[in-house]
Amino acid sequence: MTNKSHDADVEFIKALAELLRENDLTELQVKRDYGEDDSLNVRVSRQMMAAPMQVAAAAPLAAAAPAAANVSVEVAEDPAAHPGAVASPMVGTVYLQPEPGAPSFIKVGQAVSEGDTLLIVEAMKTMNHIPAPKAGTVKRILVEDGAAVEFGSPLVIVE
Repeated sequence: MTNKSHDADVEFIKALAELLRENDLTELQVKRDYGEDDSLNVRVSRQMMAAPMQVAAAAPLAAAAPAAANVSVEVAEDPAAHPGAVASPMVGTVYLQPEPGAPSFIKVGQAVSEGDTLLIVEAMKTMNHIPAPKAGTVKRILVEDGAAVEFGSPLVIVE
């Protein structure tokens, strides 16, 4: 591949990324054929972040309940924002065990090593093993066996 072709491909990819941003899309996939044995497959995607939630605490009534001033408001944590969240790399169906009737790959509280299979995401009849990105302990399993998942959906939290 010549440098001129490479530069054109880079510009093409940048244009696709700009199109993605301008139209508020999450994913765009394009195949460009140059000839019989030459083509370019490009998939540009981004993970959408949930808008931060604002929680307003009610003001305590004037001296009617002095203990109410110490009340804390807890906001439910977004699992996708957790630093130990393992996100789905694709759209598909989640399986927690290698085959029906077999034990699950993981359980809450289980220690895992980097690269251990956490679960499987089936996409287009292909079983994709999702590895642990780091060693740690499984704190939460956020999906159920057989559930459909989207690209970027949090699957498991490993700390």
